[in-house]
Amino acid sequence: MKVVIADYGAGNLRSVTSAFVRAGCEPEISIDPDAVRTAPLAVIAGVGHVESAARGLAGNGLDEAIRDRAREGKPVLGICVGMQLLCGESDEGGRGLELVPARVSRLRASRVPHMGWNALRVARRSVLLEGLDGEDVYFAHSYAVDAAPPDSVAAEVEHGGPVVAALEHGALAGVQFHPERSGAAGARLLGNAVQWSRSA
Repeated sequence: MKVVIADYGAGNLRSVTSAFVRAGCEPEISIDPDAVRTAPLAVIAGVGHVESAARGLAGNGLDEAIRDRAREGKPVLGICVGMQLLCGESDEGGRGLELVPARVSRLRASRVPHMGWNALRVARRSVLLEGLDGEDVYFAHSYAVDAAPPDSVAAEVEHGGPVVAALEHGALAGVQFHPERSGAAGARLLGNAVQWSRSA
């Protein structure tokens, strides 16, 4: 299956691309809004700062391409900062795409950033997270989705209190962890994402 990864000019796109290849997909990194708009699955992957990432998307019209997908019910997967970009205002500065009614807040834990492995607690039945309840996945972040609708929270982890680890909101989904760095669990997540995108 073809997967188009929106290129906003930063992030870990090569490692995410390689992970999708291992999952049996045909990934393409693109700055073309039409490619992002029409792909079977569009992915926002990345690390870094929400404000600069949002600017990068807007610079090539990728923000509107993703909004078009959301309006049409076409699946979008956000990874790490990509998940945060699906939301609105961020304590880090700037605003995301405002597709999920949530904000992004600085972690309240005594240890920030949240760096390393943590066990997922899957909150509800989910194609995206099938087989991943209790599995360890890799995190690297100082900000997290906050005040999301409870029925959109698909998984949490414990880090000084519950932290949103995955969202599902209609045809939009996001994971705060890095599947490309999460070994077998991450590979399963990406395989699941293909199945999820076909049913979203």
